[in-house]
Amino acid sequence: MSDVVLVFNAGSSSLKFTVFQIGQNPAIQKLIKGRLEYDVDTFHFFASDQNDQLLDRATYPLSQKKPLEYLLDWLADHEQGQHNIVGVGHRIVHGGPDFLAPVQVTPEILRQLEALTPFAPLHQPQTLAPVHAIMAYRPNLLQIACFDTAFHRTMPEIARLLPLPRRYGEKGICRYGFHGLSYDFLTQRLHQIDPTLAKGRTVLAHLGSGASLCALKGGKSIETTMGFSALDGLMMGSRCGMIDPGVLLYMLREEKADWNTMVNTLYHQSGLLGVSGVSSDMRVLREHMGTEQDPTLQEHIQQALALSAYRIVEEVGALAAIMGGLDGLVFTAGIGEHDALLRQDVCLALGWLGLKLDHKANESHASIISSPDSAIRVRVEPTHEELVICQNVLPFVQNTP
Repeated sequence: MSDVVLVFNAGSSSLKFTVFQIGQNPAIQKLIKGRLEYDVDTFHFFASDQNDQLLDRATYPLSQKKPLEYLLDWLADHEQGQHNIVGVGHRIVHGGPDFLAPVQVTPEILRQLEALTPFAPLHQPQTLAPVHAIMAYRPNLLQIACFDTAFHRTMPEIARLLPLPRRYGEKGICRYGFHGLSYDFLTQRLHQIDPTLAKGRTVLAHLGSGASLCALKGGKSIETTMGFSALDGLMMGSRCGMIDPGVLLYMLREEKADWNTMVNTLYHQSGLLGVSGVSSDMRVLREHMGTEQDPTLQEHIQQALALSAYRIVEEVGALAAIMGGLDGLVFTAGIGEHDALLRQDVCLALGWLGLKLDHKANESHASIISSPDSAIRVRVEPTHEELVICQNVLPFVQNTP
């Protein structure tokens, strides 16, 4: 029987999971990955092996089976019960001002994490849901919370402050930053493949449906584009990113917008979707660019794509100023890894910094896409948040009697 760590990454309508075997050579090996998807009254289960070969799929009414219980039972039965779950790691969106490192979840810790829900009302309950379910079904199973905000604990105090009355800061209202597990992995990866960039002045660009940048200097986060919430910073798939607060005041006064309307507009109807009027998915917009017959709609799609690149360039420039220069730029996540046109637009706009793009390398999604004579090295690297979570679980497993 092999010891395994189960890692969860929760979303709004799905729960991704990864099973890692530990204690072998290599020390951590991915065995299984999958997801649970939910609709109104059913859930759908998918599991694949490390080579993406489908192992199983199933659909059950929620009234008949509980998704997390089904998954744990499936793992116990899979391959005749060869997997012994020794720990579970969770991506928790918000750690607030106090949770700056992974922590073992106890009932008291769980209550403290629930108390942070006002800081991330759309995300915190989702990431805590599997913690609750496992605690109820397998109360003795070791669970470790890993925080997306923790990587940015090295940001200087001045970068954390918001220009609001002091009473808000006393309530924990400040800039936190997110995507920390992704940035943690990239930092580790750079230390392996490019120590110069890992120790230099590098912007890490996590570009997916959610998107942010991180200024990495001396191997530590000193600034990031997301602040108090995951709504801040770059334009995203359906999130607006940075916006003039006066627009929000206009919505409140002139449109009589309530909380639900504001949330729906800013989180779910803005960004690429809002500007294009077509989709929040960059791939869909690229496809429409070559086939769209309506000139007005084509213009809106072009503007959405251009604004996305513009905002990235704008924020890279700001982070370069904070760091006193720029040595490297690393693209990651779904858009960052696979959209060569966006990378091209960003890199060409940063030519004034001495960045020279190798167009052939970029089109082939090479690991290094800058020219040899470029003043800034540009890399494309996949991220692996789940591996970082597993790494964070291991010390707790090793210290368990």
